[in-house]
Amino acid sequence: MQKSRDEPNELLEAQAEVRHLRETTLILREELEAQRYEKDAAVQGAVQRSSDEIIQLKSTATSLRDELESLRFERDAAVQKAVQRSSDEIQQLKSTATSLRDELENLRFEKDAAVQQAIQRSTDEIAQLKNTAGNLRDELESAHYQLEEEVQKMRLQSENEIQHLKQTVKKLRDELEAKHA
Repeated sequence: MQKSRDEPNELLEAQAEVRHLRETTLILREELEAQRYEKDAAVQGAVQRSSDEIIQLKSTATSLRDELESLRFERDAAVQKAVQRSSDEIQQLKSTATSLRDELENLRFEKDAAVQQAIQRSTDEIAQLKNTAGNLRDELESAHYQLEEEVQKMRLQSENEIQHLKQTVKKLRDELEAKHA
C-alpha cells in the first residue's frame, strides 16, 4: 500500500524535475545565445573558450538527455504499472458485475416463481371461495324454499283452522239462536 502511495509522489517529483530540467535547458539556451553574441563580438579572443564551453554544453545536454530518457523510462514504467492496476481492477469489477447480474437473475427467477405460486394459491382460494359461496347460495335458496313451504303450510293450517272455527262459531250461534227463538 505504501508503495502505491510513493509511486504518485515519485511521478510528481519526476514531473517537477522534468520541469526544472526544461527550465534549466531554457536558461542554458539563453546563456548559449548570450555566449554566441559575445563570441560574435569577440570572435578572435573567444574561439578557444567557446569551443570548450560548447563541448561542456554538449556534455550537459547529453547528460540532460540521458536523464530525461531515464525519467521517460521511469514514467512509462509507472504508467504501465498504473495501467496494469487499472486493468486488474476493471477485471475485478467486471467479475463483480457478472456475479451481481447472475444473483439479480436468480432473484428475479425466485420472485417470479413466488409470484406464480401466490397467483396459483389465490386462484385456488378464489375458486374454493366461489364454490363455497355457490354452496351457501344453494343452501340459502333451499332454506328459503323450505321456509316458504313452512309459511304456506302454516297459512293453510291457519286458514283451515279459521274456517273450522268460523263454522263452529256459526254452528254454535245457530244453536244458540235456535234455543232462544
